[in-house]
Amino acid sequence: MRVLFVGDSMTIGSAGEHTWRHRMWRHLERTCGPHGTAYEIVGPRDALYDKAADAPVSHDYADPAFPAGARRHLAGWGEGWLHMAPVIGGAVREHRADTLLVFLGLIDLGFYTGSDATAANVRRFVAEARSAEPRVRMVLLPVIPNTRARHDAFFAAECERFNGLLARAAAELSTLSSPLLTAVPPRDWDLARDTYDGTHPTASGEHRIAAAFAGTLHRAWGVGGPYGAGAVGARPGGPRARRAEPVTVEQ
Repeated sequence: MRVLFVGDSMTIGSAGEHTWRHRMWRHLERTCGPHGTAYEIVGPRDALYDKAADAPVSHDYADPAFPAGARRHLAGWGEGWLHMAPVIGGAVREHRADTLLVFLGLIDLGFYTGSDATAANVRRFVAEARSAEPRVRMVLLPVIPNTRARHDAFFAAECERFNGLLARAAAELSTLSSPLLTAVPPRDWDLARDTYDGTHPTASGEHRIAAAFAGTLHRAWGVGGPYGAGAVGARPGGPRARRAEPVTVEQ
């Protein structure tokens, strides 16, 4: 299984953070044992966004033991479906990705495109990924409304409408050879607890996002286990084992 993380600022993360990608890596290390699903994290990028430099040039991850190879991704600050649709085919082809974990849409709706155009970019994204790997499979996490949705009724409605269009696209485009699934968004997402600015995740939010993807992978395809399972140590033969942080996540 060659996993490619695709996302916007919530996925690339910024200097000093763990990122939900790190939480997902830790989960896979704990649950994909020697008799489970072999995996590798792939992608053309590995940096965090540096807010001072206003560029993705930082490698200051909160966990220095996060292996260089596991830091790979295709995520960008300010990038959405609009930006990823034209480049996903090349990334899948070059890095031989076969499992995409995609968390996009909020930035599109907030700055670039309405729900209809964003949904069209979802379909283009799927087509481009399949042009590179016909058997690629994807887990898509719906938009989690941010603080803007609390005071902007139109934006809140667009988020809700896009999530419906995303679910429709996944249902219509999914095939036996190239399945598309939508993950269940984290329950009881609390902007004060799960974000530090009304959008970007805190440690709690990172765990909840990772749990949404992990739960879908486990239930649908038998990958790994429930999030938080086997919370001590890494899989034998994997990168350096470290005692995991306590994890309590509602899925």
